[in-house]
Amino acid sequence: MSAKPPFELLQQLALDLRWSWNHASDELWKRMDPDLWSRTHNPWIVLSSTSPKRLERLLETAEFKAELERLGKASVQAQEPAWFQQTHPDCPLTRVAYFSMEFMLSEALPIYAGGLGNVAGDQLKSASDLGVPMVGVGLLYQQGYFRQVIDKDGAQQALYPYNDPAQLPITALRGPDGEWLRLEIHSPGDSLSLRVWQVQVGRLRLYLLDGNDSANEPAQRGITSELYGDGSELRLQQEIVLGIGGWRLLETLSVHPEVCHLNEGHAAFAVLERARLFMERNAVPFESALATTRAGNVFTTHTAVSAGFDRFAPSLISQYLGRYADRSLGLELKQLLALGRANPDDESEPFNMAYLAMRGCGSANGVSRLHGEVSRRIFQPLFPRWPSTEVPVGHVTNGVHTPSWDSPEADALWTHCCGKDRWLGSLGSVRERIRGVADATIWECRAAARASLVDYARERLSLQLAASGATSGEIEGAKQLFDPGRLTLGYARRFTAYKRPNLLLHDPERLARILTNAQRPVQLVLAGKAHPADAVGQRLVREWVQFVRRYDVRPHAIFLSDHDMLMTERLVAGVDVWINTPRRPWEACGTSGMKVLVNGGLNLSELDGWWAEAYEPSVGWALGDGKEHAGDPEWDAIEAAQLYDLLETHVIPEFYARDHNGIPRAWVARVRESMASLTPVYSANRSVRDYLEQAYLPAAASYRVRAQNRGAMGSEISAWQRALDQGWSALSFGPVTVDSQGDRHHFTARVHLGALASAVRVELYAEPLGDGRPFLQAMSRDGATGEPGMAIFVASVPATRAAGDYTLRIVPAHPGVLAPLEAAHILWQR
Repeated sequence: MSAKPPFELLQQLALDLRWSWNHASDELWKRMDPDLWSRTHNPWIVLSSTSPKRLERLLETAEFKAELERLGKASVQAQEPAWFQQTHPDCPLTRVAYFSMEFMLSEALPIYAGGLGNVAGDQLKSASDLGVPMVGVGLLYQQGYFRQVIDKDGAQQALYPYNDPAQLPITALRGPDGEWLRLEIHSPGDSLSLRVWQVQVGRLRLYLLDGNDSANEPAQRGITSELYGDGSELRLQQEIVLGIGGWRLLETLSVHPEVCHLNEGHAAFAVLERARLFMERNAVPFESALATTRAGNVFTTHTAVSAGFDRFAPSLISQYLGRYADRSLGLELKQLLALGRANPDDESEPFNMAYLAMRGCGSANGVSRLHGEVSRRIFQPLFPRWPSTEVPVGHVTNGVHTPSWDSPEADALWTHCCGKDRWLGSLGSVRERIRGVADATIWECRAAARASLVDYARERLSLQLAASGATSGEIEGAKQLFDPGRLTLGYARRFTAYKRPNLLLHDPERLARILTNAQRPVQLVLAGKAHPADAVGQRLVREWVQFVRRYDVRPHAIFLSDHDMLMTERLVAGVDVWINTPRRPWEACGTSGMKVLVNGGLNLSELDGWWAEAYEPSVGWALGDGKEHAGDPEWDAIEAAQLYDLLETHVIPEFYARDHNGIPRAWVARVRESMASLTPVYSANRSVRDYLEQAYLPAAASYRVRAQNRGAMGSEISAWQRALDQGWSALSFGPVTVDSQGDRHHFTARVHLGALASAVRVELYAEPLGDGRPFLQAMSRDGATGEPGMAIFVASVPATRAAGDYTLRIVPAHPGVLAPLEAAHILWQR
């Protein structure tokens, strides 16, 4: 037996959310209470609800004892060194702090709303799998995201169940003295007490801050009342708790991360608190502390339109952070506001959290290649006169945690061909191994997963109808809906205008004909919520509900209410085709379509987000022309017709084109190629390794260099930035001559640098040719002119382009500093 007492071991297993993706313990919890397990899939509730006498009886059985002992040993093995420790044994990274407003880890911990939480949860899980040293920081909400009920009229109703901490797989974080750890942060008129909870996520921990403490005033206790609650003031309070309170928590726990990863701008106040603590520890001013600590900060933006960024009125920032700026950071309010403004001198401009994140981080990225391009346009106002291609926002395309989203049928297939530990390393051999799987094996896997989805949909719909007061006949009829052998389409996501959830419903009669075709019938499963304040989104939900209730459509289409993580797991496991119809380029990434990959589902999607870089004809189908059309209703009609055409002439015929063994060979070939070529690439395993190589390791190394000698380099950079601000207006270009001889252009320029001779670089620049990068070449200093501050610069370039294509510019330059991220000055030759 394990060295731990049985009940203590059961507690440990129930409180480690590794069970949410590693299902080795499922049978144990099912044996304890089959009904409660099937309803909740929450081991902590199952364990908490099981009487001591029943536990004693179970522990007396040899089978249960043996299973518990096996799981105890596996739990110990799961904490052993992993890929990161083996691959990077001597790297400078000891800890990454990952801040996010939401984390989608399990339906047992409902502190998420959608895509942002999905990415955060999946990255935490993959970091655990890979052994990447990470700690999560978030908020515990008294109410999770709302639960959806569809009434008799097809309208969405919102319910807000209470998150009872006793029923969540979390524990109170206690200090060495056994007291519940509480933090104090300033709040206007009083201090705010924050309780801290911890969540075990495999090898990692997630800390959740909670304002619902009896020591607080009633209004303060509501700060963490609900995720994305109404009103700017509540949102600002939550973001102060997350950023300032979150970093202060890490300091209290003596956790000193080299890297702070901000998952969206909501957490940007962490950069202020990190700088404050560095100021305090090293007796340096804020500017020096920020120059030092920003090197270790990473910012990921998920927003595809600038209006989506959190903005706060200057008066609100003054009310909640004016004292903090003055007493803790040594800043005037105007200086603090400048960190969140495009124009620091515009007193009416609101404070933008994404701008603060950009000014407080050493790297920034979008979440797909296309979103990187969009983000460079969005952040252009922070880098005036810089070409958009040089706006310092890269991209790391999102991925999903494949073990969280694979069906039992898919897991068995992948395990057979690639091994049980296939997602725990670099994925080198996965692609070719899955390509060797036989057609019949893939088709059998898909058929079993589709049948499982049909069973689930019938059960879920019958319960949904019973709750809405449907007749017994309607409830019984739901239990007979759908056919496991039919082509099954899926659409499930947040219902909001830019996602165009009703593009497929643009021509209801044509869609009805597609679904009800007697020779090649199709069935459609829909789900999704509209925000309670989104009247348009709620109207779109109602339109779909009314459509699926039509007599002719009813046997072929259903709308499942209360879309949540558990439902998503079932949908992505069983659908044959996942449909996604956002308005390009507003879908930053769109991870829902990635979830079907591991299960052999195919994508029919707008060329937006991840699909814009993933699509090629052998793996799925593309909608649109790859261009932007704003909100043009005529283009919506064109794309709706294209969607119907794709279904009628490509998707449906290919699914039903069977050989003598009943296998659709072309379809299976497409499924196999999608599984092989896309699943590894669009997994969180790959995205976490990308973050590690492209962001975390460079950030950790840079931060360590800047932090040496009490931040000496940070102070040096801060002084350099002040010198740029003071001396930039004195820079100017004198005469520039070009001597073209043979195959070279020779440029000579007189440049007045004033006092900035060693602080800048003179470059030759030419616009990109086609989709390439711009041409850049540093010019060499050829000597002085005898005039104070004037110097001569020369450069020679191939004459493959006209001399007139080139222009000169002056940009900031300092060892180890990234321009324009840390210095956005630029001067172009007129």
